[in-house]
Amino acid sequence: MFQMRCSQAFLRFFTVGALSTLVTLVGLAPSWALPLSPGDRLRLFIPGEEGLPDNERFSATYEVNLDGTLKIPYLAPFPVAGREVSQVEQQIRQALIGGGFFQPQFLRVSLQIFEWAPVQVTIAGAVYDPGRYLINSEEESKGRDLPAAIATVSGDYPPERYLTSAIRLAGGVKPNANLSAIRLIRGGQEQLVDLSGVFTGAPVEDVALIAGDQVIVPEVELAQNDLVRPSQVTPATIRVFLSNLSTPREGANVQAQEMPYGARFSQAVIAANCVGGRTTTRGRRAVLVQTDRATGETKTVERSVEDLVRNASDDTVNPYLMRDDSVVCYDSTTTNVTSVFNAIGNILNPINIIRNLFNND
Repeated sequence: MFQMRCSQAFLRFFTVGALSTLVTLVGLAPSWALPLSPGDRLRLFIPGEEGLPDNERFSATYEVNLDGTLKIPYLAPFPVAGREVSQVEQQIRQALIGGGFFQPQFLRVSLQIFEWAPVQVTIAGAVYDPGRYLINSEEESKGRDLPAAIATVSGDYPPERYLTSAIRLAGGVKPNANLSAIRLIRGGQEQLVDLSGVFTGAPVEDVALIAGDQVIVPEVELAQNDLVRPSQVTPATIRVFLSNLSTPREGANVQAQEMPYGARFSQAVIAANCVGGRTTTRGRRAVLVQTDRATGETKTVERSVEDLVRNASDDTVNPYLMRDDSVVCYDSTTTNVTSVFNAIGNILNPINIIRNLFNND
């Protein structure tokens, strides 16, 4: 009885106006493919079911279960995680025909993505912040308040569910990353992904991720300065701590400042106002302190401010800044001696101190 009513309702559907609606639905199918993941919501539409009671309709919105299966009434759960929407659409059609619910010549199935869910992935290797991340979280609440009309195609392109976005969320790649052989492990299987084109301009085939994916960015022995610049897989800015002991500030001498990723030691020294001024400041020196967050190892680089300015393009003299580096500027010997004599003069001649107090008032 249920099968006959479905077939009759389907025959009533084929009016001229309804047929144009079906053509519109097919034409709106996305040209790109993204594998499904637990939590993704799908909208199933079978033309001709509009007049049937809810308990006799298959058209509805469904969510991929935590185990990666899709459960549709009257059908056994079947796995869909890692498959494309078009493949699942064909699975549903075959299941409905195999279950005797529709005749093949009458059945039309439209399956569209309604909402892309956030997914958990792990990032390891040559990235600044390895760990577990929830990607595409901004999409979590989209579409939930839309009308329930099945004929409305929804869903959108989720850029945050791709490999490059996940790497950037993990702080971006380090200069010693091997971008030509990134390992993507999914369901016990592994594939290598080449993202070197992000920096060279060659075509890059970004990979869509699903829940449970593991990404490992291999390391190379030497750092690659070409990777130290803003990109899809590196940070746009970094935080650097600056301290200029020659110009004390109220409360503290240290300030945190955002600088473009790819900035050098000399640029931090300039930002700390350690360059220029009187001739007595020519002997100033600056120290760069870098700490490896993974090992805790700290190294320092000391340069004269004059050398940094004159040899700004020398990688050895003027290294690139990394995240959370610290830069300290010290006064020249002449400036330090002058400060000492000024202090001694004030002590021996307190009239100067009294005069300064009245002048300040």
